[in-house]
Order: sequence, then C-alpha cells, then structure tokens
Amino acid sequence: MITVLDALGRSLAGAFGMFWATLWALVLGFGLSGAVQAFVSRARMQAALGDHRPKTVVKASFFGMVSSSCSYAASALAKSLFARGADFTAAMVFMVAGTNLVIELGAVLWLLIGWQFALAEFLGGVIMITLLAVVLPRVMPDSRLAAARDHLQAEDAPSPPDPQEGGDAPVAEAGAGDAARSGRIRTRAGWADAAGYMISDLSMLRRELVAGFLIAGFLAELVPTSAWSTLFLTGHGWWSSIENVLLGPFLAMISFVCSVGNVPLAAALWHGGISFGGVVSFVFADLLTIPLLLIYRRYYGTRITLRLLAVFWMVMSAAGLITEYLFTLVGLVPTRHPTTIAATAIHWNYTTVLNIIALIVFGYLYWLHRNRDRFGAGTAYATDPVCGMQIERAHAPATARHGRHTYYFCSDRCRNRFLADPDRYASGVGVESGDSP
Repeated sequence: MITVLDALGRSLAGAFGMFWATLWALVLGFGLSGAVQAFVSRARMQAALGDHRPKTVVKASFFGMVSSSCSYAASALAKSLFARGADFTAAMVFMVAGTNLVIELGAVLWLLIGWQFALAEFLGGVIMITLLAVVLPRVMPDSRLAAARDHLQAEDAPSPPDPQEGGDAPVAEAGAGDAARSGRIRTRAGWADAAGYMISDLSMLRRELVAGFLIAGFLAELVPTSAWSTLFLTGHGWWSSIENVLLGPFLAMISFVCSVGNVPLAAALWHGGISFGGVVSFVFADLLTIPLLLIYRRYYGTRITLRLLAVFWMVMSAAGLITEYLFTLVGLVPTRHPTTIAATAIHWNYTTVLNIIALIVFGYLYWLHRNRDRFGAGTAYATDPVCGMQIERAHAPATARHGRHTYYFCSDRCRNRFLADPDRYASGVGVESGDSP
C-alpha cells in the first residue's frame, strides 16, 4: 500500500513539476493567441483562401498560426471556411498550422524537452505543410469534395428567425472591417474581447491540459525503461528512425489528448526513448485522435476521411523523419534522453519569477473579462454553452435554436452535445446579446 501511495505521489509531483515549468509560457501563448483572434478579421481569412497556390498556402499557414490552438475548434473552423468557399487544401493547411505552429506549443516544448524540439516543431511544420499542399490536391477527387461542400452548406444553412417567437436578429460581423479592428487594440473593450478569447480557450482546453500533465507524470514514473525499449526500436539505423516516426502518430491517435496537452506526453515519450523524429511526428499528429477522425467523417464522409488519415499520417511521419535527419546533419539532435522531465519542487529561480508575473497578468486579463460589459466589449460575441469558447456570432461554425433563442457553438461536436441535453447547457451564455433565457 505504501509503495502504491509513494508511486502515486511521485507521479502527481512530476505532473505538477511539468505544469509549474510551463505556466508562464501557457499564459503568454494563450494571451497572444487571444489578442490575435480579437484583432484579426475572420472574414478576411475566408476571402483569401480560394485556391491552393503557394501564396495562398502561406496565407493559410499564417491565419492558422494566429488562431485558437484547440484541435476541435481548428477542425470546425476549417470546415466552416471550406463550406463557405475556401479551397479544401487551404482549409486543411489552416487546420494543421492552427494546431502545430502556435506560440504556446513551441514555448511548452522548449521548456519541457528543449529548444531543439521547439525549433523542429516550426521547421518541421513548414516541411509538413509543404508536403500536404503537394500531396492532398492529388488524392482528393473534385467530385467528392463538391459533394462534401454541398452537404455542409445544406447542413449549416441558417433558418430564418420567427418574429412571432421573438427570434434573434441577424448579426453583423464583429468589428466591421480591419480599420475598426485595428482601432480596438487601443481600447479596454478590445482587450476585454482578447481576454475573453484567452479565458475561453483555456476553459475549452482545460481537460486536455490536465489529462496531458497527469498521464505524462504517470508514464514517466511508472512505466519501466524496459517497457519503452520494447516499444521503440533503437540501434537499427534508418529502420529504427522509420519505425519511430510511424509509431508516433499511432500513439497520438490512441492517446485521446490533443492540442498543447500532448506536449507533456511527448516529453514522457522522449524520456522513454523514442527518437527525435518520433517526438516530432507525435506532436504533429494531435489532429489524428480518434474523436477527431469521427468528426472528419461527419463533416466530409468516410472516403475523404480515410484519405485524410492516410495523407496526414504520411506527411506527419515524413516531416518527422526529414526533420530528424536535417537536425542530425547539423548536430542539433540531443544525444541523451533525460532521466527526469521537470523538477518536482518549487525553487526561487527565473521560472518562479516569470510565473508570478504571469499570474499577475492573468489576473488583470481575467478582471477585464469579468468586466467586459462595463467596457462595452463582447457585443458581437457569444460563448459556446458546452465548452466555454468565445466565438463571433457572425462566423459561428454551428448554431442551434432552443425555445426562443439561438445558441452558438465552436463545432458540431458541441452542438450535438447541447442538442442531446439542452436544458443542462441552456444557461444563457450562448444566446444572442440582449436576450434573456
């Protein structure tokens, strides 16, 4: 009994150590992401992604980088962009960049495993997106994509409000134009909206983050080295590298942990002996978790989903392998695997100082968020009643009516959960501004 409790205590201490080592980076990353989401026009994104030429792929990558890092939100937004006229390849590039080329992911990788992995994530991400832009248009039949777009457009077509029911009025786009958005960056209302995005993203990803840290803590402490060595081939040259980069996406698929939450798991895998390229391909593959594959199937159909799975797995593994060999060529691959992932106790050092500053900044942003009505913020936004994500009503990926009110959702996944039990979620947070539930 004592041995079990000791192992449990060490695992929880390891999980807390990883959280403490990355706290300031999480606040910084989510804060910057919230600011960009509040001040960059989503309509501009949609209009710029009509094909998959190199210039458009670069734009899609940039727009993905400055969007929410949540895998579910990225997949829903990519679906909405595609349904509203964006090129399918450009939409998929947007989704991949939105979960792999974001600041918070690189910062957490740097702190938990090392700067080499953060650099590999961004350089490897460019390689992966390049491969995706080349391969995907060649394996996706135009007829099936047209059918998928027609299906999505029919499914997402808004129903007109019933004036006799006191229905909600149409909503104009938030910030009406880039000039209005850029002006809001100098107002408290603008930053209150940015804080709303930050708080909602953290709320939406809290389960993934907690699960990622806890699972990583238990894997690092409880799984013996011998078990890892039987899973990851070592000492067989190029064959070991190939096996590891192919295994990485499979482990991501069955882990059910996505977004930034899979970085602690990547740290545990590196601690266990997976190759450098295997870590990179594992982190890339957060878009291949089983729940997301089921979502793709609902959006685009079984055949497109199977092709997406094959292409994603191939380009993510290939990008991990190419990145490993490039980094090996210039001597940037770490030669030793760590014996520990993070300190299990708090010490007075730069991490503690940065965390204190981050908590103060977070407190201020949270105060802005709680007082957003006072500053005139949030007038064009709604909060997903299921996951808590802040979304522009004019560009909500999914909506539903319940009673006399319209509710807005970050994805069909949240809408379906709402429709299964609307009374549980219908607390008023997702309705049109000015309505009372």
